Amino acid sequence: MKKPFEIVILSGKGGTGKTSITAAFASVARNAVFTDCDVDAADLHLVLAPDIYNSENFSSGSKAVIDISKCTLCGLCKELCRFDAISIKGDEISIDEYACEGCGLCSIACPTDAITIKEYENNNVYFATCRFGPMVYGKLGIAEENSGKLVSKIRQYARETARKNDSDLILTDGPPGIGCPVISSVSGSDLVIAITEPTLSGWHDLKRLIDLIGQFRTPVKVIINKYDLNEDMCSVIENELSEMEIEILGKMPYDESMINSLLEGKTVNEFEPQGVLAVKLNEIWNKVTNDIYGYKSI
Repeated sequence: MKKPFEIVILSGKGGTGKTSITAAFASVARNAVFTDCDVDAADLHLVLAPDIYNSENFSSGSKAVIDISKCTLCGLCKELCRFDAISIKGDEISIDEYACEGCGLCSIACPTDAITIKEYENNNVYFATCRFGPMVYGKLGIAEENSGKLVSKIRQYARETARKNDSDLILTDGPPGIGCPVISSVSGSDLVIAITEPTLSGWHDLKRLIDLIGQFRTPVKVIINKYDLNEDMCSVIENELSEMEIEILGKMPYDESMINSLLEGKTVNEFEPQGVLAVKLNEIWNKVTNDIYGYKSI
C-alpha cells in the first residue's frame, strides 16, 4: 500500500498568509486529503466549507470532580491547590475547570474520597468532505493544553483517510511559531513549505522555524509573501536563504484579490483564476508537484 506524500505549510509567526496559500493549493491539488493542524485557531474550514459527517471528542488532560454528597467542606483541598481552582462559599464548593490542571493532589489529600480525577474531553476532531476532497481537522477547547497530542491524532486520522481513499497527498495547514503543535506537525512529514514576509521580524521567525525543522531532517522550501512591500528586506532574505541552500519556491506580490476572495468564501484561484496571485500560486504548485512526482499537475 502506497504512503501518501505529506506536505505541511508552516510559518514562523501568524498572519503571513499561510492558510490562504494552503487553501489555494487545496483548490488545485489532485487526489489529496486536507488537514488543519492549527488547532488553537483552526480556520482553514472557513474557506473550504467542509460538510462534517462525523466527529469525536479528544481528551487532552484530566480535571478534578467533586462528589458533593461525600464532601464535608473541610477546606483541605482548597488550601493545597496551588492553582487556586477550588473555591468555597458558605456551604458550596466548586472547581474552576479552566484553572484546574488535574494534578490529583486534592484527590489524594481528600479525607472522604470526595474528589476524583477524570479525563476531560473538551477537544474535537472532525471528519468532513469539502469541494476539493476529504478533510480532517480539530479544535482545541477553551483553555485546553496538549495541542501537540491533538495534532498527532489529526495526522493519524488523515493518514488513515488517505489510505482508505488511495490518496497521493496529504496537505496540512500547520500552526504558526515553533511550539509543541509545530513539532507534532513536522514529525514524519515529507516536505515543509514555510511562508514568510519581507520584514526583520518575519526573517527572524523564519530562521527559528528553519532551525527547528532541521532537527527532523525534513526538507524545507520557502515562499516569500507580499515581497514587494519591502524589496530590500526581500533581497536580504533571498541572499540568506541562498547561503543556507534553501530553495525559494516563489515570491508573491501584495494583491487585494486575496482579501476579496476570502470575503467571498473562496480561494484566490477560484475567485480570480487568471489573476496575478492565482497564476503565481499555480506556478509554485507545479514546481512542487514536479519535484515530487516528476510532472506538473496544472
